[in-house]
Amino acid sequence: MEENKKSKTPRFGSYWIYGIIALFLIGLNLFSVAMMTDENINQQQFEEMVLRGDVEKVEVVNKSDAYVYIKKDRLSDERYKKFNKGNSFGSGNPQYIYHIPSVDAFNGILNDLNKKVSEQQPGASKLYASYEERHDWFSTIWNLLLPILIIAVIWIVIMRRMGGGAGGPGGQLFNIGKSKAALFDENTKVKVTFKDVAGLDEAKDEVMEVVDFLKHPSKYTALGGKIPKGVLLVGPPGTGKTLLAKAVAGEANVPFFSLSGSDFVEMFVGVGASRVRDLFRQAREKAPCIVFIDEIDAIGRARGRGAMQGGNDERENTLNQLLVEMDGFSTDKGVILMAATNRSDILDSALMRPGRFDRQIGLGLPDLIGREQIFKVHLKSIKISEDVDAAILAEMTPGFAGADIANICNEAALIAARKDKSEIGMDDFNYAMDKVIAGLEKRSNVISPEEKKVIAYHEAGHAISGWFLPYAMPLVKVTIVPRTVGALGYAQYQPKDEYIVRTEQMLDRMCMALAGRAAEDIVFNMISTGAQNDLDQVTSMAYSMISVYGMSEKVGNVSFYRLSQDQFQRPYSDETAKLIDDEVRTMIEGQYQRAKALLTEHRRELELLAQTLLEKEVIVKSDLIKLIGPRPSEAQKNTEDEPVPTEA
Repeated sequence: MEENKKSKTPRFGSYWIYGIIALFLIGLNLFSVAMMTDENINQQQFEEMVLRGDVEKVEVVNKSDAYVYIKKDRLSDERYKKFNKGNSFGSGNPQYIYHIPSVDAFNGILNDLNKKVSEQQPGASKLYASYEERHDWFSTIWNLLLPILIIAVIWIVIMRRMGGGAGGPGGQLFNIGKSKAALFDENTKVKVTFKDVAGLDEAKDEVMEVVDFLKHPSKYTALGGKIPKGVLLVGPPGTGKTLLAKAVAGEANVPFFSLSGSDFVEMFVGVGASRVRDLFRQAREKAPCIVFIDEIDAIGRARGRGAMQGGNDERENTLNQLLVEMDGFSTDKGVILMAATNRSDILDSALMRPGRFDRQIGLGLPDLIGREQIFKVHLKSIKISEDVDAAILAEMTPGFAGADIANICNEAALIAARKDKSEIGMDDFNYAMDKVIAGLEKRSNVISPEEKKVIAYHEAGHAISGWFLPYAMPLVKVTIVPRTVGALGYAQYQPKDEYIVRTEQMLDRMCMALAGRAAEDIVFNMISTGAQNDLDQVTSMAYSMISVYGMSEKVGNVSFYRLSQDQFQRPYSDETAKLIDDEVRTMIEGQYQRAKALLTEHRRELELLAQTLLEKEVIVKSDLIKLIGPRPSEAQKNTEDEPVPTEA
């Protein structure tokens, strides 16, 4: 009980001093106000008071104001009743103030009034003014104290902020070396789980083992196993590295620290290393726990690259401290470091060795099954119609990462809402994919009939060549509607998930890319600038085939890919360079002539498709089948798959 009484008694501190000073200034101000009067009178009112004999004395202060005192016996009159309320406080104060024009003028007024009083009341005493100089000590003191008080308040606020009074850890000057990591524990639990992560089955298995170790450590330590100290998630942008880390935070049921690699970077020397020390200090206090550093390449670059001679590299100091904390003499068990990056090739070798990042989990672009699983996850949160099939959407989006698929689902929902639809249909997803791949339709573009005809034959050339070439990608849609990215038309194909590509496949795709210009040459006997993007693709493909993949008999089985990364030195002689250039021109010209021969053979189909495009502007695969029949390669495959009848 005595301790409670002591705790309830107020403590005398600096705030009491501030309060006493404020009360003193307020009281001084009130006293000064009480000593003054608010009644101002003019010259006529003053003269009437003097002629009635009500004025006892007049004091002229600072040659500007005349303070008028009324006789005490006259204060009982009705006109002065407000000054006689029985309150003795301030009874000796003047009742009125008269602002005089000047001392000489006021003396003249008093002389005239004294003459009039003598004429009306012979023998009456004359009224004279007394003069004095007064100083407003309150204003003087206030003018001196106000700047001091303002400076003191600003100083107190700054010192409190620097000392950690507000803003959270790391937000103040004295806390600049504190870690900026966000802590997720039982109070701030992450709702993302492994069920929300699709298409990353192998990566989930690796990460789930780490989570299982934190939940059941004796299961592994009984056999002498040790938990990995670091897990590095590596993969292209949008493949789900951060999402997988969120799932770990939601599943682990242990404290989870999350921050970015750039949070360690600061303009002050030593701040990065200090934040690393503070981060691991907090992690050890919460152990067992997980620390996640996103985009670790911000501090994990290989040391010695681009360092200034004689200068201090703050990033290297931060990396050195991180290396020590991960596997140094003072390391403790129970702290697992997870990190994510899409640039693992630039990370320091000391950071990548076993004992620091023991596991490197690769997150690549999802395959067909993975894309279907990702679509199913995102389709759960939106209203779709019965015709939407995740398997079909997965087939139409090869090479798409998880973030791209999420974007398509969101765009489809926005498109359906713009059309005031209650459900999202397959046509909305098709439009969303067109928008993501080629940009918005720009029907406001005014294209002349001649240009529109050239565009139609150009796109028809791509479509016809791809339809009859056996290794070309199957056509999905062809359109001549302009797009915002600058395309006046485009043909959409359905590429397959391939891990190796043969020479015949690359040649067929090269021929299909050149078929647009070949169609213009055949039909109009002229070429246009519309094939610029096609020529870029063909040129890049040809140089890759010859100088990277070794698909040229004359150049041979050599690859200059890694050697050619040096911009200042060419890894081959001038003769080899000329040979490569000649082979590229020969290969491209050969495929161009092949495209012309193919379109000449199928001129009727080319004309039919081009005219239909001019009428409808958009043609899909089913329309093409109706126009020119099924694709030969697909028809042959279906025939081969049919069972051969046998005799009984």
